[in-house]
Amino acid sequence: MTVDMSAAVRTLRGGAPDVMKGFSAIAKAALEAKALDTKTKELIALAIGVAARCDACVAFHAQAAVQNGATREEVMETLGMAIYMGAGPSVMYAAMAAEAFDQFAEQKVG
Repeated sequence: MTVDMSAAVRTLRGGAPDVMKGFSAIAKAALEAKALDTKTKELIALAIGVAARCDACVAFHAQAAVQNGATREEVMETLGMAIYMGAGPSVMYAAMAAEAFDQFAEQKVG
């Protein structure tokens, strides 16, 4: 999957070069080791890819985690957090959706 996506991203880079240059600059800045090392940042990206249900993100960041020295134990802990955060935000959004529905229903009656 990472090979196919790399080719697709190259095609996108050719079709939208200015946008992709901007995206590359964001990626470079985000991945720069400062208070967090690159391995930790790749683990965070892996968790976000899981929580966002992005197949290509999962593949790309799993590979990058390996390349940056992540252990299986670190990845398993990361995935535990992704599971937690994938469910937790859904609870919060569900509460907001119920609240929004109630507010719109109240306006319709009033």
